[in-house]
Amino acid sequence: MDNEKGSISIHTENMFPIIKKWLYSDKDIFVRELISNGCDAISKLKELVSIGEAKVSDEEKYCVTVKTNKEKKTLTFIDNGLGMDEEEVKKYINQVAFSGAEDFISKYKEKMDEQNQIIGHFGLGFYSAFMAAENVEIETKSYKEGSEAVKWVCSGGTEYEISSSEKKERGTTIILHINEESEEFLNEHKLTEVINKHCAFLSTEIYLEDENAKEEPEVKSDGDDKDKVEEKKEPTPLNDIHPLWMKAPNQCTDEEYKEFYKKVFNDFNEPLFWIHLNVDYPFNLKGILYFPKIDHEMNAIEGQIKLYNNQVFIADNVKEVIPEFLLLLKGVIDCADLPLNVSRSFLQNNRDVSKISKHISKKVADKLNELYKKEREKYTGFWKDIDVFIKYGCLKEDDFYDKVKDIIIFKTTNGDYVNLKEYLERNKDKYENKVFYVDDEKQQSQYIRMFKENGSEAIILDSKIDSPFINFMESKESSVKFNRIDSDISDTLKDKDAIEASKEEVEKENKTLGDAFKEILNNDKIKVQVESLKNEEIPALILLSEESRRMQQMRGMFPGMNVEDMFKSEETLVLNRKNTLVQAILNNEPDESKKEDLKLVEEHIYDLARMSQKQLDSESMAKFIARSNKILSKLI
Repeated sequence: MDNEKGSISIHTENMFPIIKKWLYSDKDIFVRELISNGCDAISKLKELVSIGEAKVSDEEKYCVTVKTNKEKKTLTFIDNGLGMDEEEVKKYINQVAFSGAEDFISKYKEKMDEQNQIIGHFGLGFYSAFMAAENVEIETKSYKEGSEAVKWVCSGGTEYEISSSEKKERGTTIILHINEESEEFLNEHKLTEVINKHCAFLSTEIYLEDENAKEEPEVKSDGDDKDKVEEKKEPTPLNDIHPLWMKAPNQCTDEEYKEFYKKVFNDFNEPLFWIHLNVDYPFNLKGILYFPKIDHEMNAIEGQIKLYNNQVFIADNVKEVIPEFLLLLKGVIDCADLPLNVSRSFLQNNRDVSKISKHISKKVADKLNELYKKEREKYTGFWKDIDVFIKYGCLKEDDFYDKVKDIIIFKTTNGDYVNLKEYLERNKDKYENKVFYVDDEKQQSQYIRMFKENGSEAIILDSKIDSPFINFMESKESSVKFNRIDSDISDTLKDKDAIEASKEEVEKENKTLGDAFKEILNNDKIKVQVESLKNEEIPALILLSEESRRMQQMRGMFPGMNVEDMFKSEETLVLNRKNTLVQAILNNEPDESKKEDLKLVEEHIYDLARMSQKQLDSESMAKFIARSNKILSKLI
């Protein structure tokens, strides 16, 4: 072969993809590109062998080897794939961005197995080598009988040199002369980290070698030091060529799923359960999604979904492909229908991507429904760990809500779990279409006790996501209204058998007590309501309308927002006319000597009512303690 010099052919329409190659945020992407190109060349050769277009030894072991040489500052990538002849080098290397894979598939597509996918675009991917190298050499020999080996050299510009090579073995060797800024890639630990990140599950074995390292034999012994035998240590591949997600679900055991989870995500806590995705139509999609044991609060959740293309790592948490709410989970998704080098703009405008995202969401909903229907006890046991995920999914996707709305369950104050329909059905005779809830069991214990005493129940909503979630539920289920347990008095708490007062008496009681408490509390906005409650021991309750409470929550979320001007607080003091203290206040004749004592009692009744609803602030608590001491001293 005569030496040839020339200029690489760069067509105007191919400039943009080249520029994007150089704008990778991760410089280490070149390692992925060169290794995946080597695996691609091996995949092509295997296809040709399978259809009788090429012959190789039955004993041949396919692999990609990466070699480092710190002294020479070289990084070498070697594969024993189909290689190239001179014509192919000129076509696939000199003509930048010409897709070798597309040309290969076009030629052999009728003979190839339709399920097989070739990932490589040898040409454009190869040029990522210049991100780390100042000079690149290729030595390659084609599988074709009688073909000569070819050597190609380029220093990063458009000038190249092509000549004969002394390479004897079939395949391709790429030598990178690493530039000063990229010498970190000559470090074995760094390179191992990069390969594990991008190529941990490629379908061809990958080996890493140090050309300057001395071979250390493996010493074996049968227990007698005299009989020690030194054997050559066999290298081990860095990658797992048969990742679990590529297997059929019925071929995987629970232990394998758990071990895979621990290995990939470095999480030694076992996952709750998992979903194995295995789809061939209308697109090729495989993967495993794990439901980890997560913190109850949204701000402590951090998931990780790894996206692959034919076992080549693309990126973590690509929300255009994976529904955003699923990013709370951990898992792997492998989709051959996505481009190896994803861009946000491409993904946002690609119809297939949208279909893939919806399909993943549907599969998750199907799995949850199956678990609920077939293993409800187990599903209930998982609920405290997965409720945030499901509620977040409903807030983000209406379609997901429609699929899971009947399996959203709530823990009740009785300790069991019910869905919305079951709760409404169980309580339809007590409060139709009203859902009472508790968001702080300890603080609202008095209200809970009253509910239980009267055969009523509330659901427990105690995570940060519940506030927006019930707003969402009300928008979806228009006939249903959520009320906190202290926002209204259920009819079941009232004593219907009590002797009803006349309208005039009720008005008089409300005015007498209303005026008294407004004066003592120096609060003319407070509403006072007199009722006959079944529990005579309770002197008073504080009710805060659901609307006011939600607006107060909004003020907490948006401190600069003047909620009070938008919505006035509607706090109501409910006094129990059956309580002896309230009766004493109502029946008390004006007496100057008792006026001070009466004031103490009224203030104390109000504070006790407040304490059953929320904690007193420091100033109010100090007054409460001082007043308690004063009342006790009077009793003594």
